[in-house]
Amino acid sequence: MSRIGKNPVTIPSGVTVEVTGNVVTVKGKLGELSQEIDSIDVKVEEGQVVLERPTEAKDHKAKHGLYRALINNMVVGVSEGFTKELELVGVGYRASNQGQKLDLALGFSHNIVLDLAPEVKVETISEKGKNPIVKLTSHDKQLVGQIAAKIRSFRKPEPYKGKGIKFVGEQLRRKAGKSA
Repeated sequence: MSRIGKNPVTIPSGVTVEVTGNVVTVKGKLGELSQEIDSIDVKVEEGQVVLERPTEAKDHKAKHGLYRALINNMVVGVSEGFTKELELVGVGYRASNQGQKLDLALGFSHNIVLDLAPEVKVETISEKGKNPIVKLTSHDKQLVGQIAAKIRSFRKPEPYKGKGIKFVGEQLRRKAGKSA
């Protein structure tokens, strides 16, 4: 029984949701997103999006909650947007950006230059005495998470000193060093 799928998605003011065939399109002040949906009925009624499954089959139950969550993320994304912040922990680790190019110095023999999608806005914050922070903002939750995971994969945090790229607020599992 999908409890998430039964909850209707409330549409805030300034956001329009259109259902054309099996494609749901959400438009808002920050952009436009669309999602193809199969085997689930989607209806827009009285400022809410309601999803109903045709049968109690396991596949329909699984997709019921999934598509409700995806539509909710699209509505929140075009109205408020999503932000991910990454912190570079380590001596000499630096980040800078020129437009959509992110330049990372992570202790390798060369800098890593990453071209970002135009939907994602990047901002680098470097204050003296603090670790550099890379801030990613977009209306597409999946795209922001994917780019943040790619940046983190360049230098994952290690458990002994905690050096590497981590999400702001992430709790790392630390290990003790060699005992004397």
